[in-house]
Amino acid sequence: MQSRSKFLDDMSQLMTNAMGVAQGARTEAETAMKSMIDRWMAGRDFVTREEFDAVRLMAQKAREENEALTARIAALEAAVAKAPKKKDA
Repeated sequence: MQSRSKFLDDMSQLMTNAMGVAQGARTEAETAMKSMIDRWMAGRDFVTREEFDAVRLMAQKAREENEALTARIAALEAAVAKAPKKKDA
């Protein structure tokens, strides 16, 4: 009976060690993959979140200014259309 318990203890220890090795390999693979992706992205012309947000705000402001100018032009055109036309002498 003693030998069977020793065998199970040894198998349990072996499995525990194997899981530790597998976890270490997983962590190492994740680190290597993250490093490779970071190098790949650094070589591309991506913008940062801050740059993207700044350009988005500039586009929003330009859109608002465009709408205001469009309304102003429409008002001026309406004023010109209502104004009496002068006859040339």
